[in-house]
Amino acid sequence: MALHTPAPAPVLSVRSQRLAALRSGELGSVHSWELVTAVDGPGTRLTVFLSGCPLRCLYCHNPDMLRMEDGEPLRAEQVLARVRRYLPVFRATGGGLTLSGGEVLMQPAFAARLLRGAKELGVHTTLDTSGFLGANLTEQMLADTDLVLLDVKSGDPATYRRVTGGELAPTLAFGRRLARAGLPDAGGHAPEVWIRFVLVPDLTDDAGNVERVAAYVAGLNEIRPGTVTRVEVLPFHQMGRYKWAALGRTYELEATRPPSAELTERVRDQFRAHGLTTY
Repeated sequence: MALHTPAPAPVLSVRSQRLAALRSGELGSVHSWELVTAVDGPGTRLTVFLSGCPLRCLYCHNPDMLRMEDGEPLRAEQVLARVRRYLPVFRATGGGLTLSGGEVLMQPAFAARLLRGAKELGVHTTLDTSGFLGANLTEQMLADTDLVLLDVKSGDPATYRRVTGGELAPTLAFGRRLARAGLPDAGGHAPEVWIRFVLVPDLTDDAGNVERVAAYVAGLNEIRPGTVTRVEVLPFHQMGRYKWAALGRTYELEATRPPSAELTERVRDQFRAHGLTTY
């Protein structure tokens, strides 16, 4: 009787192994990181920029991070090793880890591993996001996030589409989800929220547009008092213009000047009129 030798188990290709690692969050695409103080959250922070973004903002100052392939493949443990290195700094300053981009929620599995790993180390965590992919944030990720920097780019859907190429509704829904997360019947963790609004002359500065954003933000605090603890009005700048040129891409805001001090203060006062702590 002939003996049948079992066929060898298939060997996954390098590409298949990499795709599996990306899906599980073991591997991610990281563009860069930097140690910063007084930005991207409280204290001194390790800000990790993940590659990939679904939006195409006219004023994007990181156009070199828009595609997943713009980053370097790194394992979650490699990033967490860097977090461990700065534990004494974080403890001394009340800082922590900030995940930015690009758009963090383009890589939810990888972000989830970084958030969980940071929380296991006792590190404060922050997500910097447009909220456009807010549906990708799982309940576990929400539980592992201490602060959300939510970039509300416009209060008017048409202006939002002009600025980003995307729709406003997902961002608004995401903010409301964050507010409702802290309600007694929700029973979940509610991260602190800082709102960011980029002020671009002749694009987002219309008083009616600003008023819509301010009313929306105030509405989050009506859902749950204390949801939004600060608003940052960020004046448009041209510091990312050289990146567009280097990438050979057309930069539509070439002639746009930064907002005046008077315009910036007017916009901040619109937010303050809604009882919002604004910088």
